[in-house]
Amino acid sequence: MQGPLCLNMGPLSREAWAQRLGAFRASPSAFMAGPEGEGLGRDLLSDLRSEKLTEQTKVSLLALSLEFPAQLWPDASAAEAAATFLLDTLVLLSPRPSALRRPLLLAATTALVAGGALGPTSGASGRLLPLLLGLASGRDLGRGFGPASEQRPLQATACECLRELESCQPGLLGGCLGLLRGLLGRDGPVQPLSLLVALVLRNVLVAQARAGASLRGLLTAGDASTGGGPCPWDWTLAQEGDVHLQPQAPSWLAAEEGEHGLAALEPSPEEARELRATVAQLLDASYLLAPVAQAQLLWLLGWGLRGLRGQPPALFKPQLVRLLSTAQLTLLHAVLALKAAFGEALFTAQDEALLLHRLTVAAQHPALPSPTHLFYLHCLLSFPENWPLGPAGEESTPLLLGPQLCQGLLPSLLHDPLALLARLHLLCLLCAEEQEEKGQAESLRHYLEELLAGLRRRAALARSPRALATLCFQASYLVACCLAGQPTVLTPLIHGLAQLYQARPALAPHFVDLLDRVGPELGEPLRGVLQQEVVSGTGRDGALRWHLQMLAKVAEGDAQSAILRFLQAAAGHCTDWGLQQALLQVCRTLLRSGGGSGLADLLQALAGQLEDPDGRDHARLYYLLLAHLSGPKLGMALGPSLAAPALASSLVAENQGFAAALTVQEAPASLRLSVGPRRFEGPGPVLQLQVEALQPLYSLELRFRVEGQLYEPLGAVHVPRLCPGRPARPLRLPLQPRRPAPTHLGVRALYTTPAGLTCHAQLPPLQVKFSDLFLPFPQPPEGARPGFFEELWASCLPKGAESRVWCPLGPQGLEALVSHHLEPFVVAAQPPDSYCVAIRLPPASRLLLRLGAAQADGVPVALRTDDWAVLPLAGDYLRGLSAAA
Repeated sequence: MQGPLCLNMGPLSREAWAQRLGAFRASPSAFMAGPEGEGLGRDLLSDLRSEKLTEQTKVSLLALSLEFPAQLWPDASAAEAAATFLLDTLVLLSPRPSALRRPLLLAATTALVAGGALGPTSGASGRLLPLLLGLASGRDLGRGFGPASEQRPLQATACECLRELESCQPGLLGGCLGLLRGLLGRDGPVQPLSLLVALVLRNVLVAQARAGASLRGLLTAGDASTGGGPCPWDWTLAQEGDVHLQPQAPSWLAAEEGEHGLAALEPSPEEARELRATVAQLLDASYLLAPVAQAQLLWLLGWGLRGLRGQPPALFKPQLVRLLSTAQLTLLHAVLALKAAFGEALFTAQDEALLLHRLTVAAQHPALPSPTHLFYLHCLLSFPENWPLGPAGEESTPLLLGPQLCQGLLPSLLHDPLALLARLHLLCLLCAEEQEEKGQAESLRHYLEELLAGLRRRAALARSPRALATLCFQASYLVACCLAGQPTVLTPLIHGLAQLYQARPALAPHFVDLLDRVGPELGEPLRGVLQQEVVSGTGRDGALRWHLQMLAKVAEGDAQSAILRFLQAAAGHCTDWGLQQALLQVCRTLLRSGGGSGLADLLQALAGQLEDPDGRDHARLYYLLLAHLSGPKLGMALGPSLAAPALASSLVAENQGFAAALTVQEAPASLRLSVGPRRFEGPGPVLQLQVEALQPLYSLELRFRVEGQLYEPLGAVHVPRLCPGRPARPLRLPLQPRRPAPTHLGVRALYTTPAGLTCHAQLPPLQVKFSDLFLPFPQPPEGARPGFFEELWASCLPKGAESRVWCPLGPQGLEALVSHHLEPFVVAAQPPDSYCVAIRLPPASRLLLRLGAAQADGVPVALRTDDWAVLPLAGDYLRGLSAAA
């Protein structure tokens, strides 16, 4: 018989195996391609039962199967046979203590997973899963699986194997959740069991929410049978739930978008109580886990509970008392992830201030290793505030992190490059903020200018290392990105960079790269200054190569006369092929901007002056193009051609035209799409889309794709005909959110042109704002409105959440703000001192606002909602009302 179970002629010795494994580890691919590679897996399995090899040697063989399963078992059939052989070997072990039991369990699990053999039709899978579940629950211990001294290690290994299987097949162990939960608190391995239960719980919540089903008593299930009766693992659910775990990646927003919305899961009161008890039990024992395991446990539970109705994040509150003062970076990272996920629903203002102060003080510790120092700085730069003042996605320093607190975090030339850039980033964000005292802002800008000047002085040294120049340009780019709108910072930066180029033209490649990356605020003036710096020279110095490279980047048509004079002076010094090509590259740049008589004279002179034939031919070609082509055609000739190649005959041309008519071609967008004013039509939110055509379009179809899974799929919108300059009626796009949250819609247009071609184009994404989801409540009778609002207000607690926000007021005042933004939702009002606002948020949430009397600079707003996840969105909306007005 062929395959992994075919035994070799005789077992190898320990020395032979050591030599063979050494050759394999040196180059696995080369070894497997050689003559000995074919039988490596077969020999490894057969020698596991050899009496001539020690257990230590066999453990080394199993370690190889754990490291290189894909090479040893390259397909599913080989992996299935290998796993079966390993399980048979495990059963044949004697009852005495052995070091092979745990490696055999791990090797069988790895073979099935890595070889793609794990599944309901796999015999080895059917044997392994009951064995692992029995070992984890303690039922199969003592029955041929070793003495009592191996019970806890075997339980821990079985839990690790089950966690690996659940990670690869999410939902596989959903039916065993009640059994696994019952093992918590017993005498057994705490860490592997806690992580296993947390992972299974998280996957069950996601899978049930995706299916729109309840927990169906999974948390209270009894002892799942591994023999007869229903199967405790669900292969169908595992195949549908193709979600792979990424531990230590607390990006819950992206994770949430991939889970079809946990808000769809509505557990019954008994299920909610059991769920809270399970989470509390896991959290209460979390202090027994290693720091990395604790962080992963918090991440799994946070991911599972975020957005789940009826599960307040206050369950994590007892752990914060212990974790806010932790010195473990993994736990601190998990705390910050929880803060980013739950915000003020879990962290008070005092917690936020304490955490921020801890990060600031820790980042200034002089004995920190560089990675730890960078970690603290990154946490400060990305600190998740409860109520950030700026718009979402905008970089800014936390409100409590002022210049006084950051005095010890300012960058210095003595810091290593990564730390200097991180501290410089923080300094730039401080400079971008409006400081209360004018002297503070000027002091910070002066410090920034001195730091950049010091970096440029080091980069300008003749033999300074390349790393110093790279650091200087990285710092310049960072300042240009963070302070693009502050001319008081950019002006000295531009002049300083010009002086740096004057001192060291060999940095021209760095300048070219910087110009490619920065925006127009720095790029346009820097181009002009560098161009003036280059053409003011004679073209005879040793930096000619760098001057030509710079001119090819910054040359513009407005200063052609000065550039041409420089090129004419430099032409006599271009003696080698490289310099001639650099000179012609500048001429090509000038050609794209239109050329002129002076350029024609220069090209004609170069065609007879250059020594290299290739250079002469290029100069002659450029001269002919300039003399015979107009500006647009010249640009097309010099740019990349998008036209089809020349056709050999009219028959080929006709066939190509016929094929083009039958092909959907990609084209630039020929229409503009925007969101118009709201209209309340129907039971759900509807976007009113305004379409403007740039050319006649026929049979237009707009297709929308929702980013993430926060909304139900959207249908296409069809328009028979659009003409430019002729107003079109608004298009209705109904929305069906699964959670009340803003999003972006990807838009593609499919249409027919007047020439009969079918084209598709990608349009800019449409933003669905939080306010686009607002719906009014049915209006009660006039006299019953205050009582109706009070009933709604009382119904939000204790299930929901409450908060207070300070809403800034612009010059328009409170009445104008309410009339412009909130009038359709006002239920009761006593202007100008009180407004009661009730908003429905699909699919089944509500947001209630009490606006008090307006004060000098704002108005206090009390919020209540039956969905705590709405609070941050509501706060951002209210704070942005004055800016929108």
